[in-house]
Amino acid sequence: MEIKKAQFSRIKNIQIERMEKDFTFNAFSFLILGIIVTSGVLCQFMFSTDPDKNLILYVCVGILLGGGLLTVVPKWISVLQLIALGWIAMFAWLGGMYWILLVSVTLGLFIAPSCELIYQWDKVVVLRLGKFKKVHGPGLFFLLPLVDRIAAFVDTRIRVTDFSAEKTITRDTVPVHVDALAFWMIWNAKQAVLEVENFMEAVTLSAQTALRDSIGKHDLAELLSERDKLCAEIQTALDAKTNPWGISILSIEFTDIIIPQGLEDAMSKRAQAEREKQSRVILGTAEVEIAEKFAEASKQYIDNPTALHLRAMNMVYEGIRQRGSMVLLPSSALDSMNLGTTLGALALEKTNSPEKKEPEADTSPEKEPDI
Repeated sequence: MEIKKAQFSRIKNIQIERMEKDFTFNAFSFLILGIIVTSGVLCQFMFSTDPDKNLILYVCVGILLGGGLLTVVPKWISVLQLIALGWIAMFAWLGGMYWILLVSVTLGLFIAPSCELIYQWDKVVVLRLGKFKKVHGPGLFFLLPLVDRIAAFVDTRIRVTDFSAEKTITRDTVPVHVDALAFWMIWNAKQAVLEVENFMEAVTLSAQTALRDSIGKHDLAELLSERDKLCAEIQTALDAKTNPWGISILSIEFTDIIIPQGLEDAMSKRAQAEREKQSRVILGTAEVEIAEKFAEASKQYIDNPTALHLRAMNMVYEGIRQRGSMVLLPSSALDSMNLGTTLGALALEKTNSPEKKEPEADTSPEKEPDI
């Protein structure tokens, strides 16, 4: 048991093992048993001269408890034990007075478990005398008492199983932890029950093995960037293994890929350096384009001094407007002075000009006038 628990320690939703059963004793079976036992009680009252009502009540309560036992342990051997116990009790304490009631109880315990009600999504594999008999679909069907038994109820809906591969080495020797999901369904209930002992366990372990094998064949970069390709590869390999069991793997999806923290930090720094490199390349390309545009614009002023003067006046205006002050220049300033020198002097003057301060009051003592 400990070995099995360790084997499935990585599987989160492993199915709980259920007890084998020959039939299902559900609410429909209780209804049939109640109808048959009620008919037996009425017949007992009709054919008995002085029936003990309390005793009949106790017998009915015992039958209900027996039905509860069959709900917990739905086996034909349990039915035989209950019937044998009832007949022994009757002959030991009642002397065979209530044989009509016991006959109805016996029929009810045989017939009620034989009536099976199957849901829409289920398939039932029936064995007769240990051999495969038939696969029953949804609806109502009947079993032959003691001869037929239900091998398994198979849910044909799409199932989801999560599995993982811990500390699996990639082709470039990087240990990774991968969590994945498998979507699968059973299309042939007979093969799923008869060809493999536990199809749930087989699918889960096969998916885990295929995941480890696929990780070992690829580098970490492929594992991170080509998830769809790896999932399709695992699905193909797993589907080829499970098809003989009547099971189809619909898809495999990775939910998480965990790499060592040191490697994750190194990859983050590398990505950051790549982004910085791209930003600098983009900035340099922009500078080149701007220089080309300036060179193209300068050609328009070579033989056109009037346009150059207008441009210079516009630059002076823009500078004054941004500074929030006004400067008066003579009309010949653009001809006689260098434009860059004029603007530079203007900026330097505004930067170094001291703020106006009010004159301080003279606190020195007044001198007496000389006589």
